[in-house]
Amino acid sequence: MSHYVDGFVTPVPKKNLEKYREVAQLAGKVWLEYGALQFVECRGDDVPEGKKTSFPMSVQLKDDEVVFFSYVVYRDREHRDEVMKKVMADPRMQPNESNMPFDGSRMIFGGFETIVEMEA
Repeated sequence: MSHYVDGFVTPVPKKNLEKYREVAQLAGKVWLEYGALQFVECRGDDVPEGKKTSFPMSVQLKDDEVVFFSYVVYRDREHRDEVMKKVMADPRMQPNESNMPFDGSRMIFGGFETIVEMEA
């Protein structure tokens, strides 16, 4: 069964890692509450700087930051659009300077239709 996936790449200051974890846990709760199938946050561990492109380069990663890759899984594009509309309208998801532990202007994101999906 193919799914639809939203992917995010985010630069997070090392000093804000715990705050980011808290925000991510809340976001995951909200996404799942509105029907997402899966919510995953991944902290970069082996993400080398490339010569032409890389995860760090894509978000203009600074020396005091860590890159995160995150994704949310849905049944299909229509399901994603329904869930996303509810998530974005939820007051818990409204960004403000006091709850944003990263520079959202440097986050990259997009929706993806799966073409191959395998599990062990």
